Amino acid sequence: MTAPAGLVILGATGSVGRSTLDVVARHPDRFSVLALTAHSDAEGLARLCAAHDAAYAVIADESRLSTLKDALRANGARAEALAGPSALEDVATLDDAEIVMAAIVGAAGLRPTLRAVMSGKRVALANKESMVIAGDLFDRERRASGAVIVPVDSEHNALFQSLPADFQSRGLRESGVDRLLLTASGGPFLDADPDTLAGVTPEQACAHPNWDMGRKISVDSATLMNKGLEVIEANGLFGAPAEMIEVVVHPQSIIHSLVAYRDGSVLAQLGMPDMRTPIAHALAWPDRIEAGVERLDLARAGRLDFQAPDTHRFPCLRLAFDALRAGGRAPAVLNAANEIAVQAFLDGEIGFTRIPAVIESTLTAAAPGPADTLDDVLAADAEARALAREQL
Repeated sequence: MTAPAGLVILGATGSVGRSTLDVVARHPDRFSVLALTAHSDAEGLARLCAAHDAAYAVIADESRLSTLKDALRANGARAEALAGPSALEDVATLDDAEIVMAAIVGAAGLRPTLRAVMSGKRVALANKESMVIAGDLFDRERRASGAVIVPVDSEHNALFQSLPADFQSRGLRESGVDRLLLTASGGPFLDADPDTLAGVTPEQACAHPNWDMGRKISVDSATLMNKGLEVIEANGLFGAPAEMIEVVVHPQSIIHSLVAYRDGSVLAQLGMPDMRTPIAHALAWPDRIEAGVERLDLARAGRLDFQAPDTHRFPCLRLAFDALRAGGRAPAVLNAANEIAVQAFLDGEIGFTRIPAVIESTLTAAAPGPADTLDDVLAADAEARALAREQL
């Protein structure tokens, strides 16, 4: 028998982190939890460390370190408490860590995820923003270190499963690929009267019809920016230019994405809308393990519907394609402006329909330029956040 694989979960208290721990708990002989991290939920992190016997607990918010230490003692957890951004990078590169689940939401996950790739780990990538703002950098470091990046987003995981095993060494077109088709549920406002969208509340925007997700990603799904970010992520993960990527609205969320080949074949990955399926695939790849997911019953599902996305009603998808075509700093600017605008909406500072307006104005105002280095990316991110706050 082989020893259990050491696992680090960046963002353990979020929905993906908790789903990951649910899968891991089903396979104690296969995975050993080394480190769990959270942004500020010290009490929740301590409970998870105690339940899964983690060796390290990292809280990104350094002001919460003493609270974390107290919570670990109260829960009888053996984990060593660490804090701050550098500690996130330290646990992402632990010698005993074979797999790093990158599930920190937003640009905050960039540095530790990149460090994991540079260290040659298998990275289960749920932090799409890292690939959006620094896709070229990630690809360069992956090739240099020999790291394996297995996407966890259900759509990109579906593409990963449907592509030839050697697509990264051969290239998409050389592998016979014609198009990558990303499916989108359409979110809670797919059929809403456009005149009513200005009055949408955060609670309504976070009520996703199919998926159980955090508030930020739920709003992104409602604006279709989540799909726009996934378009850019598909470029970074698979080397697909904008003209090879399509989005199709599929409200049932049964088909997670499709690969169309030159010969007319189209391969699709199907499953119930449960994040534990792509998580289990990423953790065990190239093997398959039990994930605790309900089995898909096509007869009960009854029908599968598809339609083209409405980029007039949901301009965020158009803005993402524009940013991908522009390249350079534009994807980082798009992502940063979106994070600022979405948080402002959640805080009640702006209305729902102001989100794309803030993003577009920021893209127009931001200086163009390359994003070849981490410093380039971080500078673009900082400038865009400042510009977006001005728009508010």
